[in-house]
Amino acid sequence: MAKQSIFGRISTLMKANINALLDQAEDPQKMIDQLVRDYTNSIVDAEAAIAETIGNLRLLERDHQEDVQAAAEWGNKALAASRKADELRAAGSTADADKFDNLAKIALQRQISEEGQAKAVEPTIASQTEVVGKLKDGLNGMKQKLEQLKAKRSELVARAKTAEAQNKVADAVKSIDVLDPTSDLGRFEDKIRRQEALAQGKQELAASSLDAQFNELDDVGELTEVEARLAALKAGGTPQQAIGI
Repeated sequence: MAKQSIFGRISTLMKANINALLDQAEDPQKMIDQLVRDYTNSIVDAEAAIAETIGNLRLLERDHQEDVQAAAEWGNKALAASRKADELRAAGSTADADKFDNLAKIALQRQISEEGQAKAVEPTIASQTEVVGKLKDGLNGMKQKLEQLKAKRSELVARAKTAEAQNKVADAVKSIDVLDPTSDLGRFEDKIRRQEALAQGKQELAASSLDAQFNELDDVGELTEVEARLAALKAGGTPQQAIGI
């Protein structure tokens, strides 16, 4: 029964759909680790059971070979006894010839018995040989599946690390998003824009102040000319004389 359960597990695990199991698992990596342990343990159990089955098959084969050899030996003994009986009968020793003929019959009976034993075990050997072949194929399939699981685990771990790295990069980029007014870079840019606006305001203020000073100079020039003409009028001249006309 123990062997049957082990061989049954070989069939069950061989039919397992790894991708379907991973899709249903909350933590695929842990699921794969558990599957690897299950496969490894089952392979160890299966190897022990298959080794025992092979050992029993080899015992049957040796017993069969011994029966075949024994049948051949008894056949040779029967032939030898028969020939001796023929020689003695030809020499006129009928009693001794009959004795050897009886020995030949006994040898032939033993030959038939050994051949019967050898023939009886042949179907068992054939069926056990077929079973061992299937078990070996199943075991090899399990070992291949185990390698697939290990490869899948490595792939999964690599993908998990890649996804983690991508998430970190995405988070880092998001933290400095130039379009996000709440980001540090956005606040820094806003500060620079305010400083630029302040500088522009100061420049415009300074320019307007300079224009006012020049306007003031123009006003002073006009007042000076007026004073000159007034002085010329008082001196008895004309406005044209005051300006040199």
